[in-house]
Amino acid sequence: MRPVLLPANQPLARFYAGGEQIAAFRGDPPPPPNTPEDWVGSTTTVRGDASTGLTTLPDGRLLREAVADDPEAWLGAAHVSRWGADPKLLVKLLDAGQRLPVHAHPDGEFARVHLAAAHGKAEAWYLLEPGTVYVGLSRDISADELAAVVAQQRTADLLALLNPIELSAGQSVYVAPGTLHAIGQGVLLVEVQEPEDLSILLEQDGFDLVGVDGTLGLGWQTALSALDLEAVDPASLVGPSRDGGECLVEAADEYFHQQLVSGPAQLDAGFAVLVVTGGEGELSGVGADGEPWQQPLHAGQTLLVPAAAGKSQLTGEVHVLACRPPRP
Repeated sequence: MRPVLLPANQPLARFYAGGEQIAAFRGDPPPPPNTPEDWVGSTTTVRGDASTGLTTLPDGRLLREAVADDPEAWLGAAHVSRWGADPKLLVKLLDAGQRLPVHAHPDGEFARVHLAAAHGKAEAWYLLEPGTVYVGLSRDISADELAAVVAQQRTADLLALLNPIELSAGQSVYVAPGTLHAIGQGVLLVEVQEPEDLSILLEQDGFDLVGVDGTLGLGWQTALSALDLEAVDPASLVGPSRDGGECLVEAADEYFHQQLVSGPAQLDAGFAVLVVTGGEGELSGVGADGEPWQQPLHAGQTLLVPAAAGKSQLTGEVHVLACRPPRP
């Protein structure tokens, strides 16, 4: 069990533009149009699809199958004791080639009751390129008022309801379940989220949503009941770095972690998805089998680190964003 370098995994024909910044970040050739998401270390599929989105390992196995076959080696004994073979994590690179529609994601209880899903979808973003994001309502709104805005597709009014937040590269923001949000054009980010593909799309015009039900098949009355209709203080969502390089506000801890680590440093053992955000260096360690391993690193790489790889040492002038599931 060693860290695994992962190539891009970009589902085709998504409903919004993007993908070029992901290719540039990775050093890959230009991608097909409308490939704005790179699903990194994914055991999750695009909703309604049996396989799109899943990560394939270099040996040809799906990561989903490998984790199911040996969950303790991948996820660690404590994680498996609490959550079984569920990684509790999905990481994406996201390139907003256009502003994303105003949308939201349900919480776990709503997802279980109405969608037979194992998780809701909390998420958080670490920006690789600066830009504007829109997160949370700037004022309280009634369900009737929001329903009217959506029914009439008053897109300017929808966006005006949200808090615009200007972020620099290296800043993070947490998006709780039920929170209305959108990502501005030109933003490139690393998204960490619960492992589901569940979006309530309040804004339809201007996007390739033919055949897509923005209510997740629930109808607007039920879908809108999943949303938080109270105003949010945007300052409470943007995370200054905490102890240990944690990038996110404490409210995110129950769902996932993002930690920025710069060499030289030690990375704790445990399942992680790593995104090399800059520089060059090396990751090394000794696996559970007692055999040493080394992995050269450079900006643009993504790696999957199983728990059995053990503690690791980061050396060189390199910066790594470590994305992890919640602590058991």
